[in-house]
Amino acid sequence: MKQCSLILKYFPELTLSQVAQLAQLDELYHDWNSKINVISRKDIETLEERHILHSLGIAKILQFKAESRILDVGTGGGFPGIPLAIMFPDSHFHLIDSVGKKINVVKAITSAIGLTNVTASHVRAEAVSGTYDFVVSRAVTAMPAFYGWVKNKIAAKGKNDLSNGILYLKGGDLTQELAGFSKVKQFDLTQFFSEPFFETKKVIFIPIKKR
Repeated sequence: MKQCSLILKYFPELTLSQVAQLAQLDELYHDWNSKINVISRKDIETLEERHILHSLGIAKILQFKAESRILDVGTGGGFPGIPLAIMFPDSHFHLIDSVGKKINVVKAITSAIGLTNVTASHVRAEAVSGTYDFVVSRAVTAMPAFYGWVKNKIAAKGKNDLSNGILYLKGGDLTQELAGFSKVKQFDLTQFFSEPFFETKKVIFIPIKKR
């Protein structure tokens, strides 16, 4: 992944600084994964496609405006938050997870690549204070439960091209899971990425308005 060829295929506008940060992730995650299992053993060899590029699927749906605040719930080893923070250096990302050792990895990696727009906390979503323009995540639980965790974390006033709300990476048939959400939009990642891995992968967008 040293040259980030797959990412550059879909994001040719990346700066040299962004490419350098992305290129460091391969060695860093391999090193950390040998100590703490933050990425499944079968996926670590496809890190660029299945973790970094997958995370950046959100960037194909929305380009975060400067000063946007994004909460990444259940970030694990830092996905989708770290790739998105590299992509949008003028936005702020708060990465949280209930597993402390994973947050330690996030802190170490963001420090190693010089990311200054990320904070990481060992905390559950329900305990987070403050509000955000968007909550992002990768399939940490079924949407009804996830919505319950984060519905009060969304700021009332928006600045982006989509209304404030949830941007959720998930795959498969979500008809039943999303049946209770009237304003949900599903974006197939096959619109943007041609690799077979993305055939069932989607970005789910649910706007949340303050009452």
